[in-house]
Amino acid sequence: MNQAEKIWQELQRQASQMAAAEPMLASYYHTSILNHASFEAALVHQVSARLHSETITELMLKEVFGDCIHRCPDILNAALLDIIACYERDPACDNYCRPFIYFKGYIAIQAYRFAHCLWQQGRRALARYIGFRSSILFDVDIHPAAKIGAGVMFDHATGIVIGETAVVGGDVSMLHGVTLGGTGCESGDRHPKVGSGVMISCGVKVLGNITVGDGAKIGGGSVVLESVPAHVTVVGVPAKIMGEVTDPVPSLSMNQSITD
Repeated sequence: MNQAEKIWQELQRQASQMAAAEPMLASYYHTSILNHASFEAALVHQVSARLHSETITELMLKEVFGDCIHRCPDILNAALLDIIACYERDPACDNYCRPFIYFKGYIAIQAYRFAHCLWQQGRRALARYIGFRSSILFDVDIHPAAKIGAGVMFDHATGIVIGETAVVGGDVSMLHGVTLGGTGCESGDRHPKVGSGVMISCGVKVLGNITVGDGAKIGGGSVVLESVPAHVTVVGVPAKIMGEVTDPVPSLSMNQSITD
């Protein structure tokens, strides 16, 4: 049994338990998870059900997103790693169902992944529309051209902004109010490049075409205007190096202390 099948079986088992525990929500759990034959089908439904509008129906989005998974198969693996990230890093997440149906950060990342696939196909108007709908619904604004790795967690997610030329590595954790933005009206490559395993606390602003090295940690409320070496902690306005990070992958432990 592969990872997708294992996660899918757990999602179904947990959804059945939740439906039995709260009958008023049973139909919701069935519609979201139990009525589907696979994780892929449930994921396509979940994102389509959130993003549809009078302009583009849920059925139309299901067709588009299903085709995206066919063209960009990495979407499915990334969605699985993202859900595992939520479960393992967020103490408020006690099963896989919580992020899949309730965490707007998780859904916003999956909406971005579909939009990014569309962007790569040249369907940029539709990609922008998906990004627009996601920003309105979830208060998470990710340009569809940005590049984001797998195993990413947006904790709470409200107010996250990621610009067009930003790059976010795998296994990154970021809290609400984070901006990966530019510094003016310049064009071209103008947004941050964040390495793998980075922990970005709430309210952080990382601005300009700078790098944040693997395993770095950025303290809450910091404004980062210069590149950050790997495996250090930076804090302040503007952010300054406070010391080395002892945890090799701070995004996994979610330790936000500035002294460790």
